Formats: sequence, structure tokens, C-alpha cells
Amino acid sequence: MTRRKLFRVRLSSRTLFLGERTLVMGILNVTPDSFADGGKFLGPQYAVEHALEMERAGADLLDVGGESTRPGSRGTSAEEELARVMPVLKALHGVLSIPISIDTRKADIAKAAIGAGASIINDISGLKTDPRIAEVAARHDVPLILMHMRGEPRTMQKAPFARNVMKEVAQGLRVSIGKARKAGVPKSQIIIDPGIGFGKSFQQNYELLQRLPEFGKLGYPLLVGTSRKGFLGASLARHGKPAPPEERLWATAATVAASILGGAHIVRVHDVAEMAQVARVADYLLAPQNSPRG
Repeated sequence: MTRRKLFRVRLSSRTLFLGERTLVMGILNVTPDSFADGGKFLGPQYAVEHALEMERAGADLLDVGGESTRPGSRGTSAEEELARVMPVLKALHGVLSIPISIDTRKADIAKAAIGAGASIINDISGLKTDPRIAEVAARHDVPLILMHMRGEPRTMQKAPFARNVMKEVAQGLRVSIGKARKAGVPKSQIIIDPGIGFGKSFQQNYELLQRLPEFGKLGYPLLVGTSRKGFLGASLARHGKPAPPEERLWATAATVAASILGGAHIVRVHDVAEMAQVARVADYLLAPQNSPRG
């Protein structure tokens, strides 16, 4: 088990204390084709209801995305992405009490989302797609999540995988961090994500989880997202068929616990109520003195 470093990240309305306990980030996909819940929350009313449900279930943060980046996806125009996320963000303004993160690879979307109440930017491309996102984060002084992705969603699981995944991910994150810092993003406002499932083989995903503490040496808070991902479906395959996303709950729980014990400050999940319980117990393993007495 890894003792987490403590960090403070500034939002417009509060400060996030990272490391004292694990923060649970609920996923809200307002897309028709996301791999785990595509189409379920495409309408603003359904999206808002689900957001409030996740807040009640124990989510500390909400990550709203309007573009599917599942393997094989071909991308979404800025106009379509904006049409999906803006009604939801506007409807949540003043209703949701937890901070909102905008999951986007486009600077214009990030800027509009911040104007509509989002207070964190989550760029899964690590500034490869649109480096201007760093300028938006710096200008508005909002935290920036930088994830490592090998290639593009359309081909990332078909292209050759890295020979040394740890070396490539660490190097890629350093490059992304460098771009962000050059654009004026303070070190204290950067969070990193190794990008489980994004251009990695199933075995490499397990290696990243096993060696997660090594990313702590980069000196930034760590976010990990394993929820319902394909490598879990492959691990649970029966008769040659991967387990569907809705049957990956307990496998997700195992990797969420492993992520926390490996040093993750934030876990990004679909099943908030269940993973909030996993996070609470894993936190007690990290700090037994804080556990209930009995």
C-alpha cells in the first residue's frame, strides 16, 4: 500500500483537499454511443436526474462529457458536443452542489463549459488534440486533468502497443505537463491520469495498476478510471465472449480498491454508490486509525 501525498487544488468556490480521503468522480455521458451507458442520459432531464442521483449516492465530483471516446469511435463535431453538454450544464447550475468537470478535447467546449458552471477541465488527450485547452485552464485558473492516450480513439486498440508501457505513459505525461506549465497552468492545478484502457493492451492495464505508485513520483495528484472497461470484460469472459459492461461491477470494485491502495486520489466511476463504499473501506486500510471503533 502507498501512502498518498496531500495536495490542495483550487476551484472558484472551494478548495479540494486530495489525499485525506479518496474522492469519487461520477461519470455522466450525454452521448448516444458511449461504451457503458450510451444513450441513457442523452436528454437533459434524464442527465440531470442521474447527476443528482450520483450526488446523493456519494459522488464528490461530476464529470460531464458529450463525446464518446470508446475504442473505434470517430469523434464528434464541436457543434454537436456543445449542443449535448450545454443544456445539461445550464440545468445543473444552482442545483448540483458538487463541482463539475467537463470531459472534452476541445478548447472552445472547455471555455463554454466553464462559463456555464464547470470548474475543472478533463482532457483525455493530454493536450495532444487541442493544446489551447491549457490556455483556457490558465486564463480561468481551473484545475486541468491530463490523461495519457496512445493514438486516437478510432484506432488506439488496433495500433501496435508500447513495448514499455510504464516508460511511455510517464514520458507522455511529462510532455503534457510541460505544455500545460508553458501555457501558464500552475503546478498546483494539474492532476494526472495514466489512461487505463486508452491504447494499452489488457495486460498493460494490469501492469499500470500494479505499478501505480511509480506515477506518484511525478509529484501530482493521481486520477484513475477503470470503471466497466474492456480489459475487465475480457478478464471475465465466458465461452470466448467478454462480459458486457453491466456485468463488470465487482471487477471494477477490485480495480478501484487496487487504485486507491496504489495511491489514487480520485477514482472515476459509473456506479457511484457501490464504489463510494469501496473507497471508504480502502481509505480505512490506508489509515486504520481513522476507522470506526467497535
